[in-house]
Amino acid sequence: MRDVAVVGLGMTPFGELWQHSLRSLSVEAALEAMRDAGADMLDGVYLGNMAGGQFVGQEHLGPLLADHLGMRGVPVTRVESACASGGVALRSAFFEVASGASDLVLAMGVEKMNDGADATNVLATAADQETEAYHGITFPGLYAMIARAHMAEHGTTLEDLAAVSVKNHRHGARNPKAQFRQEVTLEQVMASSLVADPLRLLHCSPVSDGAAAVLLCPLDRAKEFTDRPVKIRASGMATSSMALAERRDPAFLDAVSLSGSRAYHMAGLGPADIDVAEVHDCFSIAEICVIEALCFAEQGKGGAAARTGETALGGRLPVNPSGGLKSKGHPVGATGIAQVIEIVEQLRGEAGERQVQDARIGLTQNMGGSGGSSVVHIFERV
Repeated sequence: MRDVAVVGLGMTPFGELWQHSLRSLSVEAALEAMRDAGADMLDGVYLGNMAGGQFVGQEHLGPLLADHLGMRGVPVTRVESACASGGVALRSAFFEVASGASDLVLAMGVEKMNDGADATNVLATAADQETEAYHGITFPGLYAMIARAHMAEHGTTLEDLAAVSVKNHRHGARNPKAQFRQEVTLEQVMASSLVADPLRLLHCSPVSDGAAAVLLCPLDRAKEFTDRPVKIRASGMATSSMALAERRDPAFLDAVSLSGSRAYHMAGLGPADIDVAEVHDCFSIAEICVIEALCFAEQGKGGAAARTGETALGGRLPVNPSGGLKSKGHPVGATGIAQVIEIVEQLRGEAGERQVQDARIGLTQNMGGSGGSSVVHIFERV
């Protein structure tokens, strides 16, 4: 396979973007990525989107995007893996370029979640419909059960959960494209309204609109488009039982562990080699479980990592310097690509107030549902 580089980045702000449509967000991010690379043509596009039909009533997004980009005829493939749709779109684009089938491929994601659909019920379609959704459970409830299992098994505390939110809001306050650009205190998180015991409002990511895009090309052509290429070292993906009750240990995200080990193996690297990471903190407990599954913390020790500053900017391994899903926002189809943009900016040295000093190797982890799918990518500054 050929080596592959990221050469262009484009991203809208995340938030309640009432003035934008799904198509306008998609085009804005795509054109920004192409302009960043100085590219005026594409061989193909992979578009991550979870539920355009349910949120805004629009399916068949491929020709719609090609048309509004002014590129009729370019193949556009929509990719869906719930909240991991963006990450799987990147994986698909990566392998298309690596295989030699195409040279310039856009990987992007978009979601418009605030146009009237009941987001909680739409998102619940990513749970097991017969054994979970039919009985009324939604994702706050599923992650609340994961949190209770982790607390019972490992002694994780409410303060540990809250510390993740505090850290990520502190990071997100430095991100000009974040949905929530304000810090919160431990006391504010602990006092916020209860959603699903023990999870409170400030443990939960918001409902968001937004789009993000990255342009990929063979590494040996990267200097045609940028003097700051970032190489994709590895891509690993795995699945698990969708139903939480079918897993051996609900407090351990086995799909994350397997996708991570596959990415580490492909890259020839290990957890200790990672300088900065963006992981899927749809709820504060998710970040705790993910960093354990990726071996950034010992199993059962992830709860203390944010509280002690290990995963904060300036700590041993900064996690979610963008603010994560919690502060930056979570337009589900776009999240996996937005994570990539943060890591590439970190490796380019362009993250401003969020910059991790001397970052050379970065990792993204994007997850679908309650951990039914997970995709991990590893990047290197060239």
